[in-house]
Amino acid sequence: MGKVLSSNMEDYLEAISLAAGEDGCARVTDVRDLLGVKTPSVTGALRVLAEGGYLKHEPYRGVTLTAKGRRTAQDVRRRHGILSAFLTDVLGVNVKTANIDACKMEHTISKETLEKLHDFLHKYTGRKHRHAR
Repeated sequence: MGKVLSSNMEDYLEAISLAAGEDGCARVTDVRDLLGVKTPSVTGALRVLAEGGYLKHEPYRGVTLTAKGRRTAQDVRRRHGILSAFLTDVLGVNVKTANIDACKMEHTISKETLEKLHDFLHKYTGRKHRHAR
């Protein structure tokens, strides 16, 4: 089994996924702005993620996720969406707070608990929840 990504690295993959245009390419500046970090932090994270096989980074051209990176980013976005939906739809937490809290929780929740939350949401709201962002 491969090395487990830190929550910080998962956040970078999620941001790259969100920032990617139709061509699947994200700009470093967009990732930086989404995460509210400095450019050198993004560059360092991209190097780590590229070494792990999660993305390809061509300086001055952008960042594209590999299949491994896309799967990981989709998993993080799914966890975030389920948690955010639970917090807003069931508990009535405001959207901004729910997104902040879901971002913290998405990295530590067990697969079993997440699936139980998903099933509960489906029964509670009558719809499936993939991701809210």
